Amino acid sequence: MIHRFVLLIILFNLTSIPLKAQRMMFEDTSRIGLPYAKDPHVVKFKGRYLMYYSIPPRQWNGMEGWNIGIAESQDVVNWKRVGEITPQPGLAYEEKGLCAPGAIVRKGRVHLFYQTYGNGPKDAICHAVSKDGINFERDKTNPIFNPEPSEWTCGRAIDAEVAYFKGKYYLYFATRDPAFKIQKLGVAVADKKTDFSRNSWKLAADRSILYPEQPWEGECIEGASICIKDGKMWMFYAGAYNNSPQQIGVAYSQDGINFTRLSDKPFKPNG
Repeated sequence: MIHRFVLLIILFNLTSIPLKAQRMMFEDTSRIGLPYAKDPHVVKFKGRYLMYYSIPPRQWNGMEGWNIGIAESQDVVNWKRVGEITPQPGLAYEEKGLCAPGAIVRKGRVHLFYQTYGNGPKDAICHAVSKDGINFERDKTNPIFNPEPSEWTCGRAIDAEVAYFKGKYYLYFATRDPAFKIQKLGVAVADKKTDFSRNSWKLAADRSILYPEQPWEGECIEGASICIKDGKMWMFYAGAYNNSPQQIGVAYSQDGINFTRLSDKPFKPNG
């Protein structure tokens, strides 16, 4: 998981907000009494901004117990916690936890893509939809995506990011090699008329589309966050595992599959 960059991009583009006001900070103390919120993803929906983010277990229990918090804002600076998404009883695939949300707005609804957590190589991407942005209905085909195990992937899929580009929906995900050591990115695609269900998604390339190569990326690339500008897809991503330190890189693509790094240095270094 990683701190998402969508919020950063929005703040850079809200030039009407005074510079001083752009120094936004948000925290959630509802879980463990300490300020903790990560993996933010922001959408504008029905007159306000909604932020979906990961919140930690109520009691630290290894990798289990992560959930998703929801906050809303009118100005992208001042936020109020308004909801929480927890595992739905009876759904074995997410009973250990869910987190790392990514959202898009389509035809008056919020489509949320999130990952299961605590299942190791079996973690996968799920989908839910909401009319109000707070109460979600799970996709009956969940989990909607994970790659088949192969020479390049153990079959895991986390850190979902969905973007519409040149007539298709692209689902970016992080996975690991069969040894469960190297984290890398893959991508699946769906037709523009998709309902986002499991049968909609097909691997766009049976390989990693971005994997650690630069020294600062260590053994991990994860947490893709996408924006479209000037006919290109721009991907902000995390290099190296948490606290290694983890830093932000940028890559761009003409087709959503083949990416070129903007630099061999981090776009946003730690510190």
